[in-house]
Parts: sequence; C-alpha cells; structure tokens
Amino acid sequence: MTDAVERLTPLGLMVLALLDEDDMHAYEMLRLMRARNHGRIVALTQGTLYHTVARLERHGMIVDLGVDRAGNRPERTTYRLTDAGAAALREWVRRELPRADRPDRFAVALAEAHNLPRDDVIALLGERRHAVARRLAEHIERREQVLAAGVLPQFLLQAEREDALAAADLDWLDAAIDRIRRPDLVWGVADIPPTDRYLAQREAARS
Repeated sequence: MTDAVERLTPLGLMVLALLDEDDMHAYEMLRLMRARNHGRIVALTQGTLYHTVARLERHGMIVDLGVDRAGNRPERTTYRLTDAGAAALREWVRRELPRADRPDRFAVALAEAHNLPRDDVIALLGERRHAVARRLAEHIERREQVLAAGVLPQFLLQAEREDALAAADLDWLDAAIDRIRRPDLVWGVADIPPTDRYLAQREAARS
C-alpha cells in the first residue's frame, strides 16, 4: 500500500475521489473538476487528466467498464474505482492532512477530506494544528533572538509575514474543526443529498 500511495499525484487523488462518488468517463471527470474549481489546486488539462487516468488503470486503482456512445458524441470509456484505489485514496488523505510542511498537497487533502470519517478528520486537523502552533512558536522565538542580536526589523518582513499567515491558519483550523463537529454539516459521499442541483451538475458534466 505504501508504494501505491507514494505513486499517487494530487490529480490522481482527485480522480479516485470522483470515482468514489460514482462510475464516470474521463470527460465527465474533467467537467466536474472544472465546475468545482479544482483547477485552483491542481494543474488541470485534458491531456494530463487522460494520462493520469491511464496510469491509475495500469496500477490497478481503477478499472475499465467498457466503451459506450450516446448519439453523435464520441466513444467514451467508463471507469470504476477498485478496492485498491479506494484504500489508496483514503490513506493518501490520511497521510497528508496532518502535515504542516507540504501546503500544496495539504490543499488537495483538505479538498478531499470528506472521504474520511468525520471524527478522523477532526483528529487529523488537530494534529496539524499542533504542528503549526509548534512551528510558529519556534519561528517567533528565533525572530526575537535575531532582533536581540541587532538585526534590523526591515530584514525580517518576510519572517513576520510567515508568522502572521501561520497565526491565521491556526484561527482557521479552530473554526474548521468546530464546523466539522456540527452534526448539521453534510459529511461524506454517502450523505450527499441527490438534490436537483447536484444531479443537474452531473448530467451537464456527462454531455
């Protein structure tokens, strides 16, 4: 499992997460990712997506269900998530969510955190909060030492900015953990209500 998880790219992780919702063809995945604005956190092009889908299939994380054609549309291959793919999806998110040293991968893990049980996510974000708080305290202590040694504050503006961002991250984590604890927050793919908007989004992505 370790090798399979290490092979996953952020885009590959998002493909597995989409297939955890339902069987899909690659074009539907692309349309849904764009509709959900995933291009903010992963490089998203048709070429990279199709390459990623092919690689996931080679590694046994997804399986080809066959080709179909509707009307004048081109032939499209539908894929399904395998047990190995589902396990890799959850392990990747579980591994990246508490880390404070890989912000790009954390952004993807956070976007797919709903693939883990609610209580697990609360605990993992708590671990991240502890790591961020520890690093912030270390940075502040180091900055104070440097200032005491006579370094002018003008040379520490970037350090001050990093500390301010870390403090804001702590505030956000506190608010996010409280929100996730609320039972009225819909959580997990199985709990997504089949609203007209959700079904329309899926139908639009297929066309």
